[in-house]
Amino acid sequence: MKTHTIVEKYATAYSCDEGRLSGKDDSQSSIHYPTVFLFIGDKAGDAIEPMIRINERKWDNSAGVMYIHALSRNADVSAIASGDGGDGSRIARLVLPVDGSHGPDKSKTMRRDVYRQFYEHNRGLFELNRILRQVSSDIAEYGRLYASFDRIHLAVVTRVDDPLNVLVPEITLLADAIFQQSFKSVQMDLHVLINEREQADAFGYASSAGVAYLREVDYMQSPDYSFSAPLHVTEDGISIEVTHPASPLFDLVYVLTDKNERGMSTFAEEDNYEIICHMNLLKNRKQTGSGHLHLMDNYNNTSLRNNVMTESGRYGYVSAGLSKVARPNHSIALTVLYHFYRGLTDRMKAAPERTQAEKLAWFGLDPQAIAARVDRVVSDEELLSDMNGIMTHGISFGQLKRMTLREAEDALFGSGCHAYFRDNYEQVTDKALQQLSDDELVQMVRERLAVQADTSFYHVYDWTNEADEGGSVWPLLHGRIRDASRALEAARAELEQKYAEAVEEQSFSRMPLMDKHNVRNFIRCFFNTVYRLKLEVLRLETGLRLYRKYEAELERLHVIYKKYVQQMESLEETLRAAALTSIRRADDYIGQNIMEYYERVTADIMQEIEAKRGSDAFGEERYMGSLSRLLEQGTEALVERLCEVCRTHILTGPPFRQTFEEELLQRANVTIEYSNQEVLSKDELFKKLYRTLEERAGIHVRLLDYTHEHRYEEKYFFGDATSEFMRYALGEEETSRIYKLGCVHEQRTSGVEKLNIMGGFQIEDLLYYRNGQMYYERYVENGYQFHGISSELLPPVR
Repeated sequence: MKTHTIVEKYATAYSCDEGRLSGKDDSQSSIHYPTVFLFIGDKAGDAIEPMIRINERKWDNSAGVMYIHALSRNADVSAIASGDGGDGSRIARLVLPVDGSHGPDKSKTMRRDVYRQFYEHNRGLFELNRILRQVSSDIAEYGRLYASFDRIHLAVVTRVDDPLNVLVPEITLLADAIFQQSFKSVQMDLHVLINEREQADAFGYASSAGVAYLREVDYMQSPDYSFSAPLHVTEDGISIEVTHPASPLFDLVYVLTDKNERGMSTFAEEDNYEIICHMNLLKNRKQTGSGHLHLMDNYNNTSLRNNVMTESGRYGYVSAGLSKVARPNHSIALTVLYHFYRGLTDRMKAAPERTQAEKLAWFGLDPQAIAARVDRVVSDEELLSDMNGIMTHGISFGQLKRMTLREAEDALFGSGCHAYFRDNYEQVTDKALQQLSDDELVQMVRERLAVQADTSFYHVYDWTNEADEGGSVWPLLHGRIRDASRALEAARAELEQKYAEAVEEQSFSRMPLMDKHNVRNFIRCFFNTVYRLKLEVLRLETGLRLYRKYEAELERLHVIYKKYVQQMESLEETLRAAALTSIRRADDYIGQNIMEYYERVTADIMQEIEAKRGSDAFGEERYMGSLSRLLEQGTEALVERLCEVCRTHILTGPPFRQTFEEELLQRANVTIEYSNQEVLSKDELFKKLYRTLEERAGIHVRLLDYTHEHRYEEKYFFGDATSEFMRYALGEEETSRIYKLGCVHEQRTSGVEKLNIMGGFQIEDLLYYRNGQMYYERYVENGYQFHGISSELLPPVR
């Protein structure tokens, strides 16, 4: 099994297990009245599937929610969920008899043409009527899912630059008229999506079309807006007027852009879809007894609507921002695995400081160890005494004393001494050296690594790295080899010099007229000087041969453990990349400081284990055992063991049993000095989380001045109102805050969300509107026609 597969399987299993534990008691909210989402325009279709998934995750009666998509006849529907009101699907597709395709020859009158085409095709209007009636009928089949059928909520979603939004009043009011035949009232909201990032290439026309639509929205929301058109079409082709008396068309209009108040676009487009879903839940949530028990401020739609109205009677527009937090278990599992691995490797690399001499001694290559090996392979010098028994040739001392020692040896013994030394010393030594294993050091190092916790193959690699003159044993070893060579040369020179000396120059006892006595004394002196020197030369030769042998073995050791180190470095990169990839996939807020925080958490747990079981605990078989032995089986064996130990002994530690609030608060404050963590109060930590949630819930709209005169705000948490953090958040700035603060109580342990609502701004406050205004006016001057109705009916370009 590949390393990546093993790691991903481990993280997924942990995330699933934790999800079952932390989220098993989570409850979903219910919506009170039936809800229909009406998406107008080809571009709006992108929001349908994401919003279905969001609602299914959040609402336990989401199966009864209907979705309608009104699109042009030439739209690319390959990526749009199909269905119509007749087959029981919750997604109804209204293909309008209009041409919504773009092109240089069409754009000049595109919106006006869409408007005219809509009214010119009676058959298309009938089909629109039929499908809306079918949707209204289908909703009745989900009666058991709703608490009341007195009202229906209609949420209209459109893109500001989609040409089909020129038909928003027609489609919306027809739906309103048809739904009113089944429900006592219809509450309608409009959600306008602005995507500024897409307009980098076609900013001129797109901005002009967007400004045109915002002017129309301003018209629809004016107190004296009225509408009348023959939109009701029967099966017999008879048309009936649909009328709207003087009043704003929508209850509330929400404007959501892909940039927040600060001009930052760090969030995904799906975040706006989540805001739409949350807003619809907020105003249409089924109240539970537990909600009232917690004395929370409940959302009041009428109050919000009144508070965003100006003194002159103009209705203000609304926007929102959403932040959410949950424990990112998948990212945590991978991050902890990476830091656990780093902790192990750091321990393997961090050995007590050793001098080069101590490192050589660890390999058994110090002078004493080499001398001991020489002693084992070179025969004892006591055998030299047996040389006195070697047969001599008859020669007088008078003949010997003028000879050199070499001449005297030849005269006395011939080749006998050479043969004796060769047989009893040189050949014995040579045989002993040949019997030494070529992997003597390799095996010795392997055994030492298995039992010595303070030394690892990282050290073996470093110490045998010839390129690292500062930390390796090579400079000292080469120095020792040079010293041994020089000592050998000196000993050989001394031996040659001794052989060249005259017999009469030697120091031994001589007695006049005692020839044999003087010869015997000379022979004893000869063996004690010359052959002891020859034995020393042999010992030095043997020591040098041993050094050469171990020099080659050290090179092999470096190759072996270089491969291990490379495997470890490659695995570290793999684990780090896996953790960072998972963190990037998480929301940037949810994933913040995971690396930093869990580095500390993992280090603490590892230290606790070592405090209980000893500094070499992770070398025990119940934990990692020998990493070098695992690597001998392959990297996968090491990874399997890493995951097992991490899951069993690290991820079960106390820091991983925190509530998500505690975990996030700890993580959010990871930049605080760790030594000061004990003195930080819980209130301070909660304040940090509260403020961070607030910052991440920035309003998704860019205004010219976001401290505008009529700014009105409400803020809501979605989570367990009984939790410690939620109690703090609801009480924060209770006496001084100027906004309404509330909580949608949901029995949950897996996370918390915050929805910030801001309203009271006007169309002309939008920076998007201000920036696009000059394009709109210039395009109009150049003959572009953006409106289906007379532009004289529209409010002035402000």
